[in-house]
Amino acid sequence: MTLTKVLSVKDLRKVYGQTLAVDGISFDIGHNEIVGLLGPNGAGKTTTINMVLGVLEPSSGTIHIEDMDIGTDRSRALLRTNFAAVYAPLPGNLTVFQNLRVFGLLYGVKDLSERIETLLLQFDLSRFRNVKCGLLSSGEQTRVGLAKAMLNSPHLLLLDEPTASLDPATARDIRMKIRDFAAQGGVGVLWTSHNMYEVADVCDRVLFLSRGKILLEGDPKTLPREHGKETLEELFIAVAREPLTLGAGA
Repeated sequence: MTLTKVLSVKDLRKVYGQTLAVDGISFDIGHNEIVGLLGPNGAGKTTTINMVLGVLEPSSGTIHIEDMDIGTDRSRALLRTNFAAVYAPLPGNLTVFQNLRVFGLLYGVKDLSERIETLLLQFDLSRFRNVKCGLLSSGEQTRVGLAKAMLNSPHLLLLDEPTASLDPATARDIRMKIRDFAAQGGVGVLWTSHNMYEVADVCDRVLFLSRGKILLEGDPKTLPREHGKETLEELFIAVAREPLTLGAGA
């Protein structure tokens, strides 16, 4: 297997007017690795994801997906990438099948009909195949969004609060599916969530963002104790309230 990282971000900055949203962050995601991008609202998580997706242009810095620079080889890099977020629902006037077909064509998915049938079964969506997405519950729409995100068997999967609208049993099932997906084929996953139990359950490594900078990084199961906290949730609260103290290594 190639030693190239699935995602490599170097000195990434994003400035909006007088606001520095992302302040020179660097991180990698390896093959078969799920990395949690954590932090309070306004920390720079979604801005970072949007730059990786090519939706926002960085003010400076570089982003490589495997060996491809987003800045110079965007189309080819993004063919190996996909994304799901609760705030980015699929078109509500198209059925589940129609949405998956349209996005499958956009991604140039081979054997598309077969791939759609596999995903409908995998995400328990077969009974909704001819239902317009706008008529589905929020949890059902989330499952369709995740099926869309798997269509092109991406090498890099970006998930922004992927289970936020799911009940606990369904969320557990989705976490298991994503873990299984990441374990095969050299996939890397960047995952944001405010559910610290979920993060500890799913992620191999976490990055804590605060005010656009990476404040802490490590194994979610051991990182809290390293900073005098019992749980990841306590550490999250401390990052939100006392970032300067934590950044100093207290």
